[in-house]
Amino acid sequence: MPPPSDIVKVAIEWPGANAQLIEFDQKKPLASIIREVCDGSSEVLQLFVCVFQSRGEIKNGTILRLAISPVTARQLLERIQSHGIDARLEALKELAKLSADPTFAAEFINMEGLATLARLVESVKWKIINPFFGEMLAFTLTAFLELMDHGIVSWDLISVSFIKQISGYVNQPMVDVSILQRSLAILESMVLNSHSLYQRVAQETTVAQLIAHLQVSNQEIQTYAIALINALFLKTPEDRRQVNTHTNQLQSHHDTNLSDEMASTLAQKHLRGIILNHIIRGNRPVKAEMAHQLYVLQVLTFNLLEERMMTKMDPNDQTQRDIIFELRRIAFDGDNDPSGTEKRKAIYTKDYKMLGFTNPVNPAMDFTQTPPGMLALDNMLYLAKVHQDTYIRIVLENCSREDKHECPFGRSAIELTRMLCDILQVGELPNEGCNDFHPMFFTHERAWEEFFCVCIQLLNKTWKEMRATAEDFNKVMTVVREQITRALAMKPPSLEQLRVKLRSLSYSEILRLRQSERMSQDDFQSPPIIELRERIQPEILELIKQQRLNRLCEGSCFRKLGNRRRQEKFWFCRLSLNHKVLHYGDLDESPQGEVPFELLTDKIPVSDIKAVLTGKDCPHMKEKSALKQNKEVLELAFSVLYDPDEVLNFVAPNKYEYCIWTDGLSALLGKELGSDLTRSDLDTLMSMEMKLRLLDLENITIPEAPPPVPKEPSTYNFTYNYG
Repeated sequence: MPPPSDIVKVAIEWPGANAQLIEFDQKKPLASIIREVCDGSSEVLQLFVCVFQSRGEIKNGTILRLAISPVTARQLLERIQSHGIDARLEALKELAKLSADPTFAAEFINMEGLATLARLVESVKWKIINPFFGEMLAFTLTAFLELMDHGIVSWDLISVSFIKQISGYVNQPMVDVSILQRSLAILESMVLNSHSLYQRVAQETTVAQLIAHLQVSNQEIQTYAIALINALFLKTPEDRRQVNTHTNQLQSHHDTNLSDEMASTLAQKHLRGIILNHIIRGNRPVKAEMAHQLYVLQVLTFNLLEERMMTKMDPNDQTQRDIIFELRRIAFDGDNDPSGTEKRKAIYTKDYKMLGFTNPVNPAMDFTQTPPGMLALDNMLYLAKVHQDTYIRIVLENCSREDKHECPFGRSAIELTRMLCDILQVGELPNEGCNDFHPMFFTHERAWEEFFCVCIQLLNKTWKEMRATAEDFNKVMTVVREQITRALAMKPPSLEQLRVKLRSLSYSEILRLRQSERMSQDDFQSPPIIELRERIQPEILELIKQQRLNRLCEGSCFRKLGNRRRQEKFWFCRLSLNHKVLHYGDLDESPQGEVPFELLTDKIPVSDIKAVLTGKDCPHMKEKSALKQNKEVLELAFSVLYDPDEVLNFVAPNKYEYCIWTDGLSALLGKELGSDLTRSDLDTLMSMEMKLRLLDLENITIPEAPPPVPKEPSTYNFTYNYG
């Protein structure tokens, strides 16, 4: 007998609980059904209301989701405004948890709840020494930050008294860790989201106190402090970031507030020493978020060079011409020049040619192209003055060589500066999610210039090893670039370690590495080998596919969008062991190991997945935000489309995880694995398998075609008769 038409089988879900399968009687009132699901709990019933209001939408297999009720927002607001301290604390604690929900946040803000929280912070004299009041303030700030993160209201509406109050918590020497952490995060969001608030925060916050927060043992506080320093400098107007490279003194128009001190702060030996000793060389490993902030700080420091990099030399500027003359004087001891103008001009031209300038008559013309502009001349002058013996040795050594084998110092220094600007992305904004910071750049007061000095010596050494001529200039620069990038990839902790690693990467070693990598990728091209590859390839692809699915079963942690600077915002996703369901859910912190399925309350049946989108096709990359403009984030984004027209958005923590997940999802959908990682793994595994199978054929020539089958013998009398 068929079931009654009024009875449908559905699943009901709500936050923090597993879905329940029930029979839905459409004749019953909705509240009655929810009461049965919640086991009659009035508390749960008041907290949630079903988002499906139309009975006609409910069909067999429908998933009903219970959302937070607007009534809850109103009740919480009333409890927060009550006079009872205990009731207010409990309400604020509950508010801090519920504020992450966008539906609840919208309701609470519409009831002027955000303004109420702001007034509490501004007007109440919090006794932070008392743990009870400190806890209340911490929950208030947490809820405020969560609500503002939804982007429902503008940060420009924040009052001056609120900014002063929050800045006061940051500037005080003894503040509770949770209050300090949230205060730093709020100030950072103010700076990044509002130009007017940036100016206020810059006036209220002191550089000295921010640096003091870097000396604590709590790495989260250190991370938030560096994030605020980065945000303040990132929003500093261009005309207030002036750097004089000759003296390394950073100029500003005023010296009274933080924004005018930012550039000078980044160049301080004190700041670098604190970062090096308390963070990089500390007792604990540098976490991913801290690594990202150090990378941002590194990029912003190098961006101080952008003005010099983009400044062309004026051939008629005598001051600039004097710098070139100083290079000549140091190299050739030109104090005793002849008095005659023509003789002096001829000697200058000859000397500038030996210095390796492309235009020896007027070497100022060599610095008119940007990049590297005047930055190249600054580097050369630093080498000549600080490492004078090295400079003179390089110049005179090349002067004594045969003409065709001399390394042009001037041209090399200019091209090397351009290359280093490109490698270290001078003048570019930091990439979201990138953690590629180099500890050695925090070890020296003039790290950029010292890095150049190490690399120009490498260039001269490589030139000699290659026995290069002027025609080989571009080839030498290609090898030098490879040497530098390979050495930087090893993350040397100091400039001295960089020298050691570059010394080991000689030209012959680069050739050996290239040959080894080429041999691992390029196999024989004879038809038998090609046929063998074709037979092996499906087995290798199946192996890669299984590895990807196993990794999806282990799961990965992703950072929640819109919370890139707050470590507590994570979510985890993993595939069920039978490869039929994707489980996911929010986490309070980044997991250290495997997350059990029980903690992942949301799920998507694999059979419901329609497609996997990547890059700019993803819905969350089409929104008008900083994410859209960030190429690196764009390359790590992917989305899962599933029934009924729902989407789950991802931003992978790195390229490896992006490839693992896009490959694994493609495998689940029965599509080809097309990531860069798959191609790399396929090449590696194919090469290994081919070498193993051909091991016994070493030094044996494999014919292009199989040998011909011989004709049948005229008689078979030669066979042995066993009878």
